[in-house]
Amino acid sequence: MGRSASTGGRGDLPRGHDEGWSRARSRRPFVLGLATVLVLALAVGMLTALQRRLIYFPDPSAVPPAGDVIDGARDVTLRTSDGLELGAWFIPARSASDTQLAVLVAPGNGGNRSGRAGLANELSRRGLAVLLMDYRGYGGNPGSPTEDGLAKDALAAARALGDLGYPAAQTIYFGESLGSAVVAALQARRPPAGVALRSPFPELADVGAHHYPWLPVRLLLKDRFRTVEHLSRSEVPVTVIYGDRDSVVPPEQSARVADEATDLVERVVLRGADHNDRVMFGPRVAAAVARLARAARARGDGPDGPPVPPRSVEEPG
Repeated sequence: MGRSASTGGRGDLPRGHDEGWSRARSRRPFVLGLATVLVLALAVGMLTALQRRLIYFPDPSAVPPAGDVIDGARDVTLRTSDGLELGAWFIPARSASDTQLAVLVAPGNGGNRSGRAGLANELSRRGLAVLLMDYRGYGGNPGSPTEDGLAKDALAAARALGDLGYPAAQTIYFGESLGSAVVAALQARRPPAGVALRSPFPELADVGAHHYPWLPVRLLLKDRFRTVEHLSRSEVPVTVIYGDRDSVVPPEQSARVADEATDLVERVVLRGADHNDRVMFGPRVAAAVARLARAARARGDGPDGPPVPPRSVEEPG
């Protein structure tokens, strides 16, 4: 009988063609591996070059005068050690029960101070003066944000509050997300009456590794923002506030910050709340800051008074 007319079998191919096909198969893993390496190298290069664009999302547009947005507020100028002049808003305490304390609000990585006007009003109603700062590059301010630059901006804000009659011992530092790391570093240099951290992370690399697990974030990150490192050596009373549905900073990371705080006054968990939900800028957050202010006053001037027993609170978002 004659040979089958099959056209798909390798046995019908010439010997040289068969060997070439085998070599091509053996090269395929190498080619795929090389392509993977090139893609990763491109991603690493882009992360290295553009990482600050992935960290900072400023709204650079100029903001209106403070008094046009908040009754009784006024514009102030922050002067940094590297020569920048930054716009900020000061809101005096409006409550009859003025605590004689102020809150320095260090914002997160987006927007500008006009978006925190509601929070400032809530704090003012509770007897707290408020300084709403904007970092360099935000809210019409000159410069470009970096970790070192934000540290200089926050120090300038603390000094401005001192000039307004609120030294560090009469100030609560409130940090929102990235701002939590900013005030954690600030309190190490200029200890306040207390520190309130909203949606904090242990360090920025932890957040980056969570969102980009396939990249060597810890090796490449320039701006580190090590919140826990600064707090672990601090005796300043701390309140930590976070939502248990946070999709930006994982709740377990904020919980770790609370666990690592040497002097934790209160842990406030807002059930069902995500990172930028309205509740995170509203009266429940302001109330937690006011409770910290009362605790700070109860222990005397600054962080050297008697310890305050920690408290854990869960509230609906």
